[in-house]
Amino acid sequence: MIVWINGAFGAGKTTTARELIELIPNSALFDPEVIGGALSHLLPPKRLAEVGDFQDLPIWRRLVIDTAAAMLAELGGTLVVPMTLLRQDYRDEIFGGLAARRIPVRHVLLAPAETILRERIADREVPPDLPDGEIRIRQWSYDHIEPYKTALASWLAADAYPVGTGSLSPYDTAVRIAEAIGSDEAPACDIVQTPEPTAETVAAGVLLFDERDRVLLVDPTYKPGWEFPGGVVEPGEAPARAGMREVAEETGIRLDEAPSLLVVDWEPPAPPAYGGLRLLFDGGRLHAADAARLLLPGPELRDWRFASETEAADMLPPVRYERLRRALRARERGRAMYLEAGVPVG
Repeated sequence: MIVWINGAFGAGKTTTARELIELIPNSALFDPEVIGGALSHLLPPKRLAEVGDFQDLPIWRRLVIDTAAAMLAELGGTLVVPMTLLRQDYRDEIFGGLAARRIPVRHVLLAPAETILRERIADREVPPDLPDGEIRIRQWSYDHIEPYKTALASWLAADAYPVGTGSLSPYDTAVRIAEAIGSDEAPACDIVQTPEPTAETVAAGVLLFDERDRVLLVDPTYKPGWEFPGGVVEPGEAPARAGMREVAEETGIRLDEAPSLLVVDWEPPAPPAYGGLRLLFDGGRLHAADAARLLLPGPELRDWRFASETEAADMLPPVRYERLRRALRARERGRAMYLEAGVPVG
């Protein structure tokens, strides 16, 4: 199990985490800041200069997942992770990657009042060997108060178990967290556990349209970015039936007939992803009453919306958008299309 302690810079996460591992038997501390520090020595300065925060590096997010999983495999028990996460897509990527390894996460938020937070930042000890360290580190913390407040209002407060720490010492805060975890007051994150592929996969997506021919896009809880309803085809399962099953599981909509094929796209491997075949099917048009029955939000999806082709271009990653664009052309022509890496062949 992982106890992820979130909060603004200066909220007392690391101090609380050190107290917490003394209260939870067989627990250890993992600070992802260590990964960021290592990357400053491993990556070329030019690459580091391209991002404003090491969290923006995909390699940092992958290494956090891999390192946490490796530590739990080595030590067992509980891993306490003090780390600020203010971007919901990064939360999805990291927590989804842990869920894929069958690692439950208890997400806890330290939430002092802003006045107390500013006082703590002002009183924070700064390493004396850093040039201008006091100014830079404190200013960094101050600059992230507004992004923290934005995240708190938009998603963070609903995602994590809050602990008001204004009048609590780090030890008392740790006691409160330990009690909440022990009593299941702070339950494991309700996130789908999608096993990580170990080889190429076949995935089936289903395009569903509203009465204005806009396509249904969904926002998964377990990975960043918008997607089509669908998922990986299980061994021995027909791809079209897999698409129907996934649509029912994710949205509650049950298709009466197997959907027709629009696109077969071979996705080349791009480590750490293995690639494979990606199929898109035409699930037809949903009436307004059908759309009203969508079972969202839920464990797998947090949001949905119907989007035009133009709107989808801003919502989908380029690879998925290109696949959608080709599928819409195939639907117009009434003829399925074969792609390799999104490019028509033949």
